[in-house]
Amino acid sequence: MAFRWSKGGLACALALLSTQALALGKCERLVATGSPDAPPYSWQDPQDPKHLIGANVDLLRQVAAELGVKVEVLYAGKREQALEEVRSGRMDLLLDTPMQVTQLTSLDYIHPALQLNEYLVWTRHDATLVFDGPADLAQYRGALSEKARLTPAFDTFAKAQLKLESAQNLTQAFQKLVLGQVDYVLAGRYSGMAMAQSLGVGSDLIARGLPVDRPGLYLAVSHNSACNDSWLRGQLAKKLTELPISGASEAVLQRNVERWKAQMQASQGAPKQ
Repeated sequence: MAFRWSKGGLACALALLSTQALALGKCERLVATGSPDAPPYSWQDPQDPKHLIGANVDLLRQVAAELGVKVEVLYAGKREQALEEVRSGRMDLLLDTPMQVTQLTSLDYIHPALQLNEYLVWTRHDATLVFDGPADLAQYRGALSEKARLTPAFDTFAKAQLKLESAQNLTQAFQKLVLGQVDYVLAGRYSGMAMAQSLGVGSDLIARGLPVDRPGLYLAVSHNSACNDSWLRGQLAKKLTELPISGASEAVLQRNVERWKAQMQASQGAPKQ
């Protein structure tokens, strides 16, 4: 006896097939971008300047591979240019953006954060600076890279309470510290580690105490991306939740600290430590 579909049953089946096809077909390929100057999380590949490399790139590739989605991580210019490429939908995904309320009309932030960038107080190894919490820094002179991305709350506190000199980049900030022009530098745990090692001052500088700030670096999908659907967002959130449990994030970060250190030494012609 032949099975017959009711009109309602057939419509439901077609709708289900259509939804599955979209879920499987829309996101066969993602195009992502991010900051070109934020090692060890993301930076422009000196061997292939059209692409980005770094810990966040590696983690995104791992997540995408587990989802069966191809991903290409392209250089799109400076941070603001990269943001605009994603907002417009010309690219699908930002891989290292801080949470910004003003961008919620353009981007869907995937929770949890891909990374938490822990900002520490870096001093010279022999410094007498007394530090038990952020308020203790008010009596000292510090430096902060212009490229730093703090949480809004800590940024407000720092501008009101701390004596922070702006440096063009982390290299300049650490040079000020080594020369004694400032008492401390606020820098990320891993970016500070990589910079100190690449400058050959790893034994001269030390990170002190607990983090003073922990801004999240998020994956964010453009509202204008053809790949932005509930399936992708849900799967990305699931995989990001699993990453810390697996220990993958820490291993990838350490690997990229060494990767960037080697590139810096090669570009400067410095001997390996």
